[in-house]
Amino acid sequence: MPKILIVEDNEENRDSLKRRLERRGFQVLLAEDGQKGIDCAATEKPDLILMDMNMPVLDGWEATRRIKAQPELAGTPVIALTAHAMNGDRERAIEAGCTDYHTKPIEFPKLLAQLESILGGSTTS
Repeated sequence: MPKILIVEDNEENRDSLKRRLERRGFQVLLAEDGQKGIDCAATEKPDLILMDMNMPVLDGWEATRRIKAQPELAGTPVIALTAHAMNGDRERAIEAGCTDYHTKPIEFPKLLAQLESILGGSTTS
């Protein structure tokens, strides 16, 4: 079962996404800010990270850069999650080290397709 780390400061968004992913058979880890996301990624080695880009303490842009700078995490896919779908945001996320980009509100079927694509189709139990 793939292990997914959700780094999201909004408790309602975090918990809702966690429940939906667990129902699909994922093991889900949670972090409420970028620094806690980095720490959790380093200790838990998730298969994929869903990274909110606009958070307090340490935003998703910098947290992703720091995760990707760690040799043992450099290959971990990161999907940027953001409500700010402005021109250039997707490119900025890719430049920060994200594998893909998803705008909020989350379209769960589309997100599942992204997860399946990135994780090689091993997303269902």
